[in-house]
Parts: sequence; C-alpha cells; structure tokens
Amino acid sequence: MAEFDHPVFARCAAFLGAKPEELVPLAWAFAYFFCLLCGYSILRPVREEMAIEGGITNLPWMMSGTFLAMLAATPLFGWLSARVTRYRLLLTVYAFFITNLLAFYVVMDSHLYAEWVARGFFVWLSVFNLFVVSVFWSFMDDLFTPEQGARLFGVIAAGGSSGALIGPLLTTGLTFVFSVPVLMLASAGFLLLCMGCMSRLERWGHERSAHHQPHPGDPLRGSFLAGVRLTFASPYLLGICGYLALLTMTATFLYFEQMRLVAEYFDQPEARTRFFSGLDFATNLCTWSTQLFITNRVIGRFGLVAGLLFLPAVSLVGFLGIALWPTLAVYVAFSVLRRVGEYALSKPSREVLFTVLSREEKYKAKNFIDTAISRGGDASTAWLVTGIKALGATATHIAWALVPLMLLWAWLAQRLARQKERQE
Repeated sequence: MAEFDHPVFARCAAFLGAKPEELVPLAWAFAYFFCLLCGYSILRPVREEMAIEGGITNLPWMMSGTFLAMLAATPLFGWLSARVTRYRLLLTVYAFFITNLLAFYVVMDSHLYAEWVARGFFVWLSVFNLFVVSVFWSFMDDLFTPEQGARLFGVIAAGGSSGALIGPLLTTGLTFVFSVPVLMLASAGFLLLCMGCMSRLERWGHERSAHHQPHPGDPLRGSFLAGVRLTFASPYLLGICGYLALLTMTATFLYFEQMRLVAEYFDQPEARTRFFSGLDFATNLCTWSTQLFITNRVIGRFGLVAGLLFLPAVSLVGFLGIALWPTLAVYVAFSVLRRVGEYALSKPSREVLFTVLSREEKYKAKNFIDTAISRGGDASTAWLVTGIKALGATATHIAWALVPLMLLWAWLAQRLARQKERQE
C-alpha cells in the first residue's frame, strides 16, 4: 500500500519482523494488551498480600474456589459465544469485569466483612486474569494467520509486559495518595481503554473479512459445552492440555514454596507487598526486553519448538537447583527465569499452536483449556502438595520427583510443534 511506503514504516517493520501494512493492527494489539495487563498488574500485589494474610494453609481452598468458579464460567461463556457476534462477546466479557471492579470498590471502601472480601478478591482476580487474557489471545488467533502469529505474537506479548511493568509502579504511587479500593477504579479505567483498542482491531478484521469464511464476526453457534467436547475429541488439544498441566503443576509448587519462605523472611505486610512489587517489576522488565528483542528472532531462526522447549529445559535445571540448595534466593531466581520464559517464549509459542484450529476451537476449546484446565491444575496440585507434605515429604523430595517429569514435558513440546506443522 502506498501509505506504508515511507522509509520510517519500512525500518519499523524490519525491526519488529512485520510487514509495513501490519504495523497499524500490530500497534492496536500492542496497546490492547498493554492496557489489559497494566490493569491486572495494578491489582496483583494486592492479591499476593491477601494470600498471605488469609493464611498459607487456606491457599488450597482458595484455589479450589477459583477452579469451581472457572467450571461455572466456562459453559456460560460457551452459551454466550454461540449467540452473539465476536465483538459483542468481547464487549460483554469486559463490561462484566468492569462492573465487578466497581462492586469491589464499594465493598472494600465500606470495610465490611474484610476477611471474606479478601478471599473473594483472591478468587475473583485469579479468574479475571486467566479469563480476559484467554479471550484476548482467542481474538488475536482469530485476527492473525499462523504465519503472522509466528512473527508478531512476541511483539504483541511485549505490549502486555510493558503494561505489567507500569502496573506495579502505579500501585506503589497510588497507594501513597489513595486507599487500596481506588486501585479497583484505576484497573476499570484500563479495561475501558481495552474496549477502545478492541473496536479498532475489529474494524481491521472486517476489512479483511472478504478472505475469511465464515465471516469472522459471526456467532460461533454450537452448544454451551462445545469447548469441553472439542478438547477431549482432539489429540492435538489434549497434547496442549498436557503441556499446560505440567506448566501449571510446577508453577503452583513454586508459588506455594515461595509464599512460605517470604512469610518466614518478612514479618510485615508492607515489606511483603514491596517485595512482591519489586519482584514483579524485575520480572516484567526482563520479559519485556526478551519479547521485544529476542522472541521473534529465536522462533524465526529455530522454529516454534525452541519457544516450547525453553520452559521444560529451565525447569529441569531449576528443580535440580532447589533439590540441592532450597533457599529463598534460589526460588526467586528460578521463579523469575520461569516467568520470563513463560511470557516471553512459551506463551507466544503456545498461542501460535491455536492459529491452525477452527474458530470454534479458538474460542470455546481454548477458553476451556486456558481457564478450567489451568485452574484445575492449580487446585489439584495445591491439595497434592499439601497431602504429600502431611506424609512427611519436604520441598526437596518433591523437587527431585519433578525432575524426570521435565523430560516428559520436553518430549511433549517437540511433539506439539511437529503436529502444528502438519496441520498448517
């Protein structure tokens, strides 16, 4: 297109691994994910402190509550997606969560039932995070082709990491001036901005709709449990479930142990909140740099398998480290490296796996996998770790047991990459 012939467009496109005509939708997708994760990251340090104040021993119950909430939300999402257009579906999801944030503001500001509100907020934010991010990536999978996804999803993911960098800083700044409930309003404001970005991307999608059948904005039809049926009927989707289950299981174990050690090292809520905020900032800064300068180059040179293999490889080394030196410093270093690998390499690579699927699978099956399967892994791992420890096992014993599972995870990563190539 003539409007993209300017040398500046060409240089920007070359740096980002994009074509000049892709820069505008790429910018809107970047801004969309920025606003989404900034809004979430404003609230994340609050959730982490509430988890400790609610009692580490209550975490399995809160994670089980999150899983049950996901089980209830998944068929509701499937029912809605079968009846409204893609754009109205997305608007409804975000409007619902904005209303929730306004309700939390009112309840928190009134200081009623503070303990139960804290537990409810932990569950709600855990649902909110997975749900809105899953819907975002379903939208991206629907808008961009598999070839575009391999080139552009790393850059789009960097938009989220940019927002996640700013979010904790806003939390720190706002809490010096306002009370914690005001953070709910700030997060709701960023969700409103998401809806504006969504509108522009939907317009771009309609301009390309002549090349897509069915029309990309049409309702998905099908039953409200189609996501469950589609997932269990597809070996490819079951493989993705297995990959995600191993990721979730190891992440939950690390989360538990890190929370326990932080509670032992810091006895003041303010100190713990600052620790979590600083940890989030360092992680997001490393993630942002990797996404912007490394992700598309690594996947472009070594293929999708490199992004999928990174986490199993890092986890193999990390659990060996924990088994030999189970200190807070080792946990923190391992956790940061894993989170960087997850958001900079593994997550964009996993999203590319969905680009070869049907639209119904991209929304319904993907939503079921990203929410119910993920939070089911959290809850089951929480109870499993609690039960094993009750029998006398230590974190070191569990770390040794996880080492061989990392080899299985690596094999599954290679298999998914090959299956994706065959489906293109």
